[in-house]
Amino acid sequence: MAVATGELRTVNMGALDFLSDYLSDHFYVSIRKRKKHKVMQTVNIKVKIDCDGCERKIKNAVSSMKGAKSVEVNRKMNKVTVSGYVDPKKVLKRVQSTGKKKAELWPYVPYTMVAYPYAAGAYDKRAPPGFVRKSEQAQAQPGGTDDKLMSLFSDENPNACTVM
Repeated sequence: MAVATGELRTVNMGALDFLSDYLSDHFYVSIRKRKKHKVMQTVNIKVKIDCDGCERKIKNAVSSMKGAKSVEVNRKMNKVTVSGYVDPKKVLKRVQSTGKKKAELWPYVPYTMVAYPYAAGAYDKRAPPGFVRKSEQAQAQPGGTDDKLMSLFSDENPNACTVM
């Protein structure tokens, strides 16, 4: 009979938990704030990595964070990639706490994503191959003069042959 009572308590506790969750979700939302769920994301950090010790120190510090699922360190690109339920600012602070004060969020975008990669704010000699710095000057303005000139000689423009 003791086993049956234990099973009954388990069933009752499950029902009470369900009832408690149901009521809190539908009736007590305005009284207490709901817990926000973190979103799974990938955070890229630019940090100078000199040696195996620096790499190991950064990897251990970031992988011990709550919510970090995977940590990749690319010494050649000076890049740390963290995937998981983490806050980018907290990851940056954790990397800086290892002694790397010049760490910053990854400031680069692929070369192909920018309209003007050699604009004054975008070109960076220290950028990894195939990347340029994010900047407003490098982005094309929608409806700008370049788009209008390019559409004059486009194959998709039915009036292009009259211009040529």
